[in-house]
Amino acid sequence: MSIRAFALMGLTCAATSVAASDVVDPALIERLKAADVVILGEVHDNPHHHRIQADIVAQVEPTAMVWEMLTQEVAQRMASVQSRDQAALEAALNWAQSGWPSFDMYFPIFQAAGDVPVYGGQVPRQLALAAIAGGPEVALGGAEQAAALGVEQPLPESEMEDRLAAQMAAHCDALDASMLPMMVSIQRVRDAKLAQGAMFAIVDRLGPVVVITGNGHARTDWGVPVYLDRAAPELDVVSIGQSEDGLISGVFDVVIDSPSIERPDPCLAFQSDG
Repeated sequence: MSIRAFALMGLTCAATSVAASDVVDPALIERLKAADVVILGEVHDNPHHHRIQADIVAQVEPTAMVWEMLTQEVAQRMASVQSRDQAALEAALNWAQSGWPSFDMYFPIFQAAGDVPVYGGQVPRQLALAAIAGGPEVALGGAEQAAALGVEQPLPESEMEDRLAAQMAAHCDALDASMLPMMVSIQRVRDAKLAQGAMFAIVDRLGPVVVITGNGHARTDWGVPVYLDRAAPELDVVSIGQSEDGLISGVFDVVIDSPSIERPDPCLAFQSDG
C-alpha cells in the first residue's frame, strides 16, 4: 500500500511518564501537534482517561479522528448529524447498543474534535472471526493491504508466549488454552485495522491524526504503532498510554497516570453458578 511522503518533524519519542495534572504541559502538546499520528490509549471505563483525551484533542486540533469504537459504516453516519448535540450523536452512532461504556464519557472527545472527518477502526466480532477463517485480508480490504501491514508475519516465540499469557490473564485463567492463539490473531487484525484507518486519514487530510483506542492497541511493542511502522515508516507516530495508580502493561512513548476507579471484579463473570 502506498502513502504520500510526509516531511518528518525530527522528533524523538523517548519514553516519558507524567501525571495527569501535567498533561497540558506546552512541551507535550507541541510534541503531539508536530506528529503525524497521535494514539491516545485508555482504560475504557475510566472517566479520568476520557477527560484527558478530550483535553489533548482540544489543544492538538487534529485534522481527523480514528475511533476503535466505530466501524467505518457507523463513522460515516456522523456526516448526517448537523449538530454536536449529545443525544443526536449518540443515536446516530447507535451507541447504546454498541457495548461500549457510557457515551457521557466519550462525547466530550467528539466535542473537542469538532467537525473533523471521522474514520472507523473497529473490527466487529463476526468480521474478526471471518478474518480468522479466511485470512486478515477479509477485514483489511484485500491481500495487498494485509501484506503491507505485515499482519500475517509470524511473531517471535517469546512475544507469542507473552501474548498468550496476557490473553489468559485477561480472561481470568478461565479459557481453554486452545482458544488463545485465535484471540491473539484477532487482536493483531484489530491493531492492523486501526493502523489502516490512520493511514487513510493521513492520505486524505495530512496530520496530526488522533486515534482513540484502548491501551492494548496503543502499545508500541505490540499494537498499532508496529503496523504503522511496517506500512508507512516515514510517519512520525507518538503513542500515549494511560495508567491507573501507576499500573500499565506494555511500552508507550508517553504514559499519563490517573487514579483507578471502583469496578466489579471482572472475573465474577467467569465463575459458574454451581
